[in-house]
Amino acid sequence: MDLDIVFLGTSASAPTAQRAPAALLVRRGGDRLLFDCAEGTQRQLMRSTIGLPDLEEIFLTHFHADHYLGLPGMLKTFSLRQRELPLTIYGPSGLRDLYKSLGRIIGKLSYPVELEEVRPGEALERDGYRILVFPVHHGVSAVGYAVAEHERPGEFDAATADALGIPFGPERGALQRGESITLDDGQVLTPDAVLGAGRPGRRIVIPGDTAPVETVRVLSEGADVLIHEATFLEDERDRAADTLHSTALQAGELARDAGVRLLALTHVSPRYFGPELAREAREVFPDTVVPKDFDVIEVPFAERGTPELVRRGARPERVSDTPAQTRT
Repeated sequence: MDLDIVFLGTSASAPTAQRAPAALLVRRGGDRLLFDCAEGTQRQLMRSTIGLPDLEEIFLTHFHADHYLGLPGMLKTFSLRQRELPLTIYGPSGLRDLYKSLGRIIGKLSYPVELEEVRPGEALERDGYRILVFPVHHGVSAVGYAVAEHERPGEFDAATADALGIPFGPERGALQRGESITLDDGQVLTPDAVLGAGRPGRRIVIPGDTAPVETVRVLSEGADVLIHEATFLEDERDRAADTLHSTALQAGELARDAGVRLLALTHVSPRYFGPELAREAREVFPDTVVPKDFDVIEVPFAERGTPELVRRGARPERVSDTPAQTRT
């Protein structure tokens, strides 16, 4: 099952010539989960190799304009296409009031929109994974989200299966799915006879805007990817504290303490270019990247490798002479 993260907008507060405001897409198999929908998000999708899919779910972290201002335009575009498929929008307390205030702009749509106000501690169950909702510290009604796959069965021991006389075919498949089987001689075998210890699923943590806070560290423990804001450098720590944002160093310290596999810094202030944020965070956590718009992070299962940043992985342009995968 493929799992990756497409960075559609990586700027803080306002767009720049190089970066759009906050939006990212998590792709797992055929699922497409959009987290935040800032100004221009639908155009970013159209400019990418993805196009504008008929999203079924959008998750808002909070209601500052640089995280939701692209919503009305996207909803109207779906309606112009005569969409009929329902769309669900998730967000913290205040989502219904926000949508009501946007009603005059959005107008009548060709499809139903469902609004789900979520609270920290909730878990939204999906096929093979959950979306966990957790509190952050940003001074307004705000939440973070973690995409957490269910535990996978352990590795199948083919040699043991051969020794037990388990035939090739449906019986082995049933055991791999965690089901017991009965052999022709009446012997009942349970999955633990041929399966090793369970293997953890992958986890992506998306706090949105936040000052450093313990809940983010706890939810990030052992995560494959932590996507953390880094609105300021350390010389602006006081301003970060006043506005309830984070510095790159603080994000690096949190990633180090949580033992994540890869830290991706985003919400980049227009005053920075990106490399200076990476340098500061890498002082304490070397496995740090600062994605640009249209970069992709591929998240393999742990036994198949580490998460990797693919520069311009979602941008259809001429082939570069430089290697596709790099950590910068």
